[in-house]
Amino acid sequence: MIPVVEVKDVTHVYVNEKGATLALDQIALSVRSGEFVSLVGPSGCGKTTLLSIIAGLIPPTEGEVSILGQPVTGPTSKIGYMLQQDFLFPWRSIRENVTIGLEIMGKLTREKKEFALHLLEELGLGQSAAKYPGELSGGMRQRAALARTLATEPDILFLDEPFSSLDFQTKLQLENLISHTLKARRKTSLLVTHDIAEAIAMSDRVIVLAPNPGRIKSEITIPAYLADMTPIAAREQDGFQEWFRIVRKEFESTERRR
Repeated sequence: MIPVVEVKDVTHVYVNEKGATLALDQIALSVRSGEFVSLVGPSGCGKTTLLSIIAGLIPPTEGEVSILGQPVTGPTSKIGYMLQQDFLFPWRSIRENVTIGLEIMGKLTREKKEFALHLLEELGLGQSAAKYPGELSGGMRQRAALARTLATEPDILFLDEPFSSLDFQTKLQLENLISHTLKARRKTSLLVTHDIAEAIAMSDRVIVLAPNPGRIKSEITIPAYLADMTPIAAREQDGFQEWFRIVRKEFESTERRR
C-alpha cells in the first residue's frame, strides 16, 4: 500500500546574509493511511520546518516528498493545516469562518455548506454558528478552526501545536474531541508538539527529532491498548508512565547533545 506521506532523504538549508544554517539533515519517514504520528523534540530541531516542507509551503534543499504517491511541488488541497492560533476572521460569523476554505477553493455548494454546518454540530458548536469569534472561548475557537479544516475534506491533517495556548483542562477536552473526530473519519494526521504526554496519548507512533541539525533520533510505536483509547483514558493507564519515561529519555538525550 502506498504511504499517505513519504519523505525521502530531505535536507534543508536556510540561507541569509549571515551565512547558511543546516536545519534538517537526511530526514526519511512515512505515514500510513489512518495513522496518527507525532513529531516531538526540543526547540530548533526543525519540527515545523519539516511540516512546512511536507505541506509544500517551502521546497526542500534536497530530497523528495510525496502525498499519496504524488510528488509535492507546492501547497495542495489534500492537506489541511491546524495551527497554534485559530486565525478566525473577527468580522465573520463562525458559520462564515468555517466555510471560507470552500469559498476560496470555489467549492461552496449547498451540499458542502450543509456538511460544514454538520461539522459544527458534531463539534458542539451548532448553537454558536451565528456568533462571532470574539464571543467564543479559546477552546471553542479551536473547535471552529478544526471544523473549517475538515470542511474541505483533506486527505491528511497537520496539527502544529494546536493546544499550546489553552488551559490544561480545555486542552485535555479538545485532545479527546479531536482524537475521536479524526479516528471516526479515519484521517491521517501529523502532530507537532513539545508535550510528550500529549504525543503519547494521541498517537500511534512518536518520532523524536534531535536538533542542530534536525534529524530523526528515534521512532517509538505506541502499543495498541493505549493508541486505541481516548487521550484522557490513555493517560490514566498504569503503563502510560513507562511509555512517558521511554519517550522522555529519548527527548532528553537530544538536549544533552546540543
